[in-house]
Amino acid sequence: MFMRQSPRFFPASLGPALLVLLAALVVAGPLSAADLQLHPSQVRLDGNSPRQQLLVLQAGSGDAVDLTRSARFTTTTPAIVSVDERGVVRAVAQGEGRVRIECAGQALEAVVTVGEMPAEPPVDFQRDIQPVFTKLGCNSGPCHGKQRGQNGFQLSLLGFDSDFDFDALTKEARGRRIQPAAPADSLLIQKPVGAVPHGGGVRLRRDSDDYRMLLRWITSGAPRSVPNVPTLKGIEVFPTARVLKKEEQQQLVVTAHYSDGTTRDVTPLAQFQSNEGAVAAVDDAGLITGGSVTGEVAVMARYMDNFVVCRTSRPLDGDVPDDFYAALPRHNYIDEHVWTTLKRLKLQPSAPASDQTFLRRATIDIIGRIPTAEESQAFLADAAPDKRARLINRLLDDPEYAEHWANKWADLLRPNPYRVGIKATLNYDNWIRGAFRENRPYDQFVRELVTSEGSTFRDGHVTLFRDRREPDELTTIVSQLFLGIRLECAKCHHHPFEVWSQDDFYSFAAFFAKLGRKGTGLSPPISGSEEFVFTAKAGSVTHPRTGATMAPKVLFGETPPIGEGDDPRASLATWMTSRENPFFAQTQANRIWADLMGIGLVDPVDDLRATNPASNPPLLEALGNDFRDGGFDQKTLIRRITNSYVYGLGSLPNERNVVDTRNYSRYYRRRLRAEVLFDSVCQVTGVPENFEAMPPAAHSKSIWTHRIDSLFLDAFGRPDPNQDPPCERTSNTTIVQALHLMNARNLYGKVMGDESLPARLAKTEKPPAAIVEELYLAVYSRRPSEEELRIGTALYENPETNRRGATEDLLWALLNTPEFVFKD
Repeated sequence: MFMRQSPRFFPASLGPALLVLLAALVVAGPLSAADLQLHPSQVRLDGNSPRQQLLVLQAGSGDAVDLTRSARFTTTTPAIVSVDERGVVRAVAQGEGRVRIECAGQALEAVVTVGEMPAEPPVDFQRDIQPVFTKLGCNSGPCHGKQRGQNGFQLSLLGFDSDFDFDALTKEARGRRIQPAAPADSLLIQKPVGAVPHGGGVRLRRDSDDYRMLLRWITSGAPRSVPNVPTLKGIEVFPTARVLKKEEQQQLVVTAHYSDGTTRDVTPLAQFQSNEGAVAAVDDAGLITGGSVTGEVAVMARYMDNFVVCRTSRPLDGDVPDDFYAALPRHNYIDEHVWTTLKRLKLQPSAPASDQTFLRRATIDIIGRIPTAEESQAFLADAAPDKRARLINRLLDDPEYAEHWANKWADLLRPNPYRVGIKATLNYDNWIRGAFRENRPYDQFVRELVTSEGSTFRDGHVTLFRDRREPDELTTIVSQLFLGIRLECAKCHHHPFEVWSQDDFYSFAAFFAKLGRKGTGLSPPISGSEEFVFTAKAGSVTHPRTGATMAPKVLFGETPPIGEGDDPRASLATWMTSRENPFFAQTQANRIWADLMGIGLVDPVDDLRATNPASNPPLLEALGNDFRDGGFDQKTLIRRITNSYVYGLGSLPNERNVVDTRNYSRYYRRRLRAEVLFDSVCQVTGVPENFEAMPPAAHSKSIWTHRIDSLFLDAFGRPDPNQDPPCERTSNTTIVQALHLMNARNLYGKVMGDESLPARLAKTEKPPAAIVEELYLAVYSRRPSEEELRIGTALYENPETNRRGATEDLLWALLNTPEFVFKD
């Protein structure tokens, strides 16, 4: 598959002997020659491709095992090829060479064909020199690749601009960085080897291939390029996927493919990085080592502006019978995909959640509040086998569904009213809520938003273009929200972890070039005026580096036609919402999944890229297809997820999933969202909140701007109103939150007030046991255990506490427990 560092697991002092021993330990029993494989199976070298890493693999019914570190390599044709102890073959002279490999009591032979070997192969700057600087970190962000360089010397970030780098090395500073007459005395050599002071320390060894390559380049006159040099078309990594046990290793091989059909082993010039080193670490040479934590990671290999990923799994130690997974319930395709991953990682799912836990979870997730005591009693008394499915249908039909889910989207779009105006903000919020009340299809929602025109006083969704006024600002928010692609890095330079370039960024920005506005514009600190948004007759975006006028162009695929006088945004919306664009459906499906399941298949939810792959790629693809095929109906997708067996798992871990945080072997416990928690407090106590600029007793999830004061909502993570959208929240807990629940005057009034639930219960003739049960049903959606009932009723036996005081004390205690604050 072609696609555009972490520390060593073992200290170097342990030496190769231990690595050989560990590799040998994975071989189970005697092997025959047929059990061993070589990669690559055919080796051809020449002056442009002078080396090749050989891998020795144990073949079998399962995943291949890398035995390279335990193999012994020798050459029987030293005049043609050499080979080192790690299996790296190097060309010496033209001819046919042979390498003998001894491993696990067997012997193999690799035939190596060596083509033309000139005495001094020509050196190409872009092919041979730039990768050296990238590998050594010279052009990284903290070093000379930063925006203004380092100590007067600047390179393009990660070598994405060859012309700029060549000029910087050979022409800037009066050419003093290289000395063709005395190549070894060049600053380009002297500084990285530590011969003269260098802020980056020693980066280059004199006995390395990189040192020899730089020396050859300078000696040959530091040429820009050689004639007829082929261009790089892409890279691939072997293997693309691997299952590793703890301390088991796998050497990666990165192969570059060129326009003339040739290939080259660029492993020593590639950079490697694991996105979770505790699961699997990778060293600078591309050697992966299984870690101590179970899970799956993406090990990235980067060469020039190309990226590839090896997906590495680290299963839990021990075995689980296959029939265990075959017997697990499957309510829909979601369960099948999750069980497949759990089987690969040898994780076992937790037991199903109880009815009361499922009721509370689904009610919070779908309509943004906890169940009432009456709802809890009715659900727990229902013995029908389909009661969970009927509950989900009822909740999706509840008007509170729209308010809850619209409030989530308001976080992503809601602007600061002091910037765009109070009326514009209110109209924008009303438009979002109206879309959810109508259950407007998601693709229609996005098309209407991205192509909106009109008045901020009449057409609320045009407020997006009042808030984000420049094409580059609109590029970042539209690509991130609706495609899960973060383009902001490409505004200034080639994206360091993706394929996107400055050309891609400004071609995308050109879709917004013809936006026109009429009105007084923004007038901080409070902009209250009306503004009209329309399609102008002309408008353009200029590339900041080249000065070129950019034509609108989509990030991949074909750009829908744009006629003269057409609004380019319509073409963009057509492409974004098309069936051929998987990013659109998968990004929103992933966002919904994260809301319901605690963490996205891709995390962060709006960062879909090859180097940040989904924890379960087949499941993400299936969810995206389901969402698209269902007409982008969000309720349909929510219904599918909440009806899965996986959604109904309990949160209590077992011994075979306690380490799992990404694979949905259990439900991931989370603190309630600020609005959900506050509305639940108001519901339980029976004392609503009256917010300024809102109708009496309004729910906090209906608030139209974060400017409306609420110490409680701020303490529990409501976004800062001065923060630019999109605003993603966390479910972190803080000391401030705990103190607020225990001491806040507002909460005290709700629990202790004359209209509160404790005051009303105290006036009834109900016995203490009945009061305790009603409080538990109201707060936890369940009845108390025998022990809880005994402790609760004992409060009413205290002669120093009256009936109302005992009820208030019990409710206050229940509200300050993790069971209330968290969702299981």
